[in-house]
Amino acid sequence: MIKASDIVNINYSPDLTQAGIDYACRCMASSSNSNGSLTVDRFRHLVGGAAIEFAFRRFLVEQKIPFQVFGSTPFTHPDRYDVSLGGHRCELIFSMITRREQISRLRKNRALALHAPALRPTEQFSAESHEPNDVHIFALLLGLTANSSEELRKALAAGQPTYMIHPLPDGWSCPPEWRPLEELAFKSDCKLSITMEIGGQDSKREFSTARLELPPKKRVAVAQCFHSLAYLHASHRPEGRIGLHSPSRGEAHVISPREWGNIWVYGMEILLMGWLSHEEFQRKAKVLNAGMRTFQGEPTHEKNMLVPMEELNPLRPLFERVKAWVANPQLP
Repeated sequence: MIKASDIVNINYSPDLTQAGIDYACRCMASSSNSNGSLTVDRFRHLVGGAAIEFAFRRFLVEQKIPFQVFGSTPFTHPDRYDVSLGGHRCELIFSMITRREQISRLRKNRALALHAPALRPTEQFSAESHEPNDVHIFALLLGLTANSSEELRKALAAGQPTYMIHPLPDGWSCPPEWRPLEELAFKSDCKLSITMEIGGQDSKREFSTARLELPPKKRVAVAQCFHSLAYLHASHRPEGRIGLHSPSRGEAHVISPREWGNIWVYGMEILLMGWLSHEEFQRKAKVLNAGMRTFQGEPTHEKNMLVPMEELNPLRPLFERVKAWVANPQLP
């Protein structure tokens, strides 16, 4: 059982979001990792998860808590965590709190976070291979998002950064045949020039990007050879349509201004709530059906395993145990 004083606070800095974006773009460009269609929400969720992962590693270094990184698990896998604490695989599971009023209440009263559920999607939990002593750490990321036109306007007026993304459909991101996007070209209907980054894979399925300057009403050919394209990133939300075409993909793909999303996460704070071993979580968890609303705000999209946050184990004793595990690996 944990109480409010057991919650570990980690400050959030903008470089965590930028690192998360770099990671998310690289991950989502990999066809082997795009389980289902790419969406702005999937990009943003991955940005938040990667930011927490980076922040957690930074915290471990600052607190002189020994950890290892599994070389056998590539960091390009978005849902695989390769931090090891005392030889035990450690997985960070997080939820984002994005409502301004709820964030304000949580920052004033940490005890409210104890009412949140620690969630794991049932299908994911069953599919993954775990050892009984694997460590699951649960966290809350307090941060705003700005995706609607009004939210975006306010963010820009306040001098906040944005990162506009358009995820491409399956025919471009996960093509049924692996062949080059011949004669790939772009055209912009915007009134002014706009800078565009495109991200995808080359012939060897390696992550590849190209940067283009799109003047109004002019066709711009892409010299670099791509076999897939996962996303487009615009320097700002285009006010006109952007089109891309390759004869190998048939009809042109035309993007309207409303089909861009801002994946920047305006993080404020990370709350490391507590932990359970895999065996403990499995034993304590109850089922939460899809469509149920939780403390985190949005209704769940799928069936989940649930343990109340207050039933987690405190983290500080775990970190002390990690030091003991390193000194004597035979300890439980």
